[in-house]
Amino acid sequence: MKIDHIAMYVTDLEAAREFFTKYLGALAGAPYHNVKTGFRSYFLSFDDGARLEIMNKPGMEDSEKTRNRTGFIHAAFSLGSREKVDELTRRLQADGYEVISGPRVTGDGYYESCIVGIEGNQIELTV
Repeated sequence: MKIDHIAMYVTDLEAAREFFTKYLGALAGAPYHNVKTGFRSYFLSFDDGARLEIMNKPGMEDSEKTRNRTGFIHAAFSLGSREKVDELTRRLQADGYEVISGPRVTGDGYYESCIVGIEGNQIELTV
């Protein structure tokens, strides 16, 4: 068994698509729009076959995304090397995204940094 995809609702679909394509190399599929419900989405594909569906619809609730809560807390992206983690962390920080931690070696041996990405969602960058 494998996870087919993960999905997330966003308030600004085009900005979310741009974030994942610009910084994380996603390829966006064709936009989908259900005219009856107003639902819109993109499937974003990554090099290894992983997919993320970003979605939007009228009337969504946008609650504060605290770091210490239940549920999905971050998406982790493996960049392949420490140098790439360092480089993308610097780039995101220069573009105004908050770096929460790192780059660093964690207690369990991961090399990572964590940033607050699009719409307050936590993104982990790792080797």
